[in-house]
Amino acid sequence: MTVKPDSYKPFIVPVFLPHAGCPHQCVFCNQSSITGAHSTPASKDVRHQIETFLRFRHKQRRYVQIAFFGGNFLGIRTPTIKRLLAEAAEYVTAGQAHGIRFSTRPDTINRQRLASIKDFPVSTIELGVQSMSNHVLQRSNRGHTAADTIKGVQLLKEFDYEVGVQLMVGLPGDNTKRVHASARMVAHLKPDFIRIYPTVVLADSPLDAWYKKGAYVPLCLADAVSQVKDLYLFFKNENIPVIRMGLQATEDFTDGSAILAGPYHPAFGHLVYSEIFLDLAMSAIKSENPNGDAVALHVHPRSVSKLRGQKNENIKKLRVKFHLQSVKIVPDKRLKEDQLKLNAFL
Repeated sequence: MTVKPDSYKPFIVPVFLPHAGCPHQCVFCNQSSITGAHSTPASKDVRHQIETFLRFRHKQRRYVQIAFFGGNFLGIRTPTIKRLLAEAAEYVTAGQAHGIRFSTRPDTINRQRLASIKDFPVSTIELGVQSMSNHVLQRSNRGHTAADTIKGVQLLKEFDYEVGVQLMVGLPGDNTKRVHASARMVAHLKPDFIRIYPTVVLADSPLDAWYKKGAYVPLCLADAVSQVKDLYLFFKNENIPVIRMGLQATEDFTDGSAILAGPYHPAFGHLVYSEIFLDLAMSAIKSENPNGDAVALHVHPRSVSKLRGQKNENIKKLRVKFHLQSVKIVPDKRLKEDQLKLNAFL
């Protein structure tokens, strides 16, 4: 039986395979820039990566997955796939991990490839879908279609894998209408979870050249946050967890050497949640229409920073918009993490 992502918080042990198995380079991609690696790791390097991350495992994290990220896992030569899975499986057999996950392209999913991995403890497969618009996929040089995604997800579900879908906003040729249409099509497939990434211009990627020529204009941060917020709320309403929003922060991203332009922020997901709580607060204040110049907003303790926003920006916006002298945030464990309750003071 598939373990759903909202029933546990797995400790991920990443093994990076930049560009491995990729038939070509997508316009937004430069995996070496993202991971700092440049080839499929040898056996000793795989073991080193796994054992290094296992040292950081917290005892309370009962569920551990070894994850092969970057590249196109099922596009790698079959002997190499089996070598990598066998090395990871040793840690599962030894009780140091519970399963294996990997990411791959939708067009690499077929019965023959899935049969080749059936004897390994693979529990989760993520598909780099990016978009369900064939126009956007073609402009992005993805080399697959929306039909490939539909077939891939259906086949993975038939084989009882936990299925994740990765989507992107801000791709060449994309717009809000196409993003929303993609979300509806993905929701119809009922994946187990979603990751959402904003498109950024990576150094030495094809988008790098397009951006410098003025042929591609990335989303600004505010627009990217708004689009991802819409997707998050849509999938939440469809009962499909969004487990990540935004790129993982790395040293290269932080110092600006890898990203030339685009809506990168080290706390992108937090910005999305802050926008959501700002909307909730504004809606509550408008609905209650308090007479006084002070309000108290109750949220779960883990949601306090989300309501405050970056540098208390949400509090400043609420005070200005509603002419308030005081906006007090009250931690309230009785509320769920996505709830907000308003109390007004005279």
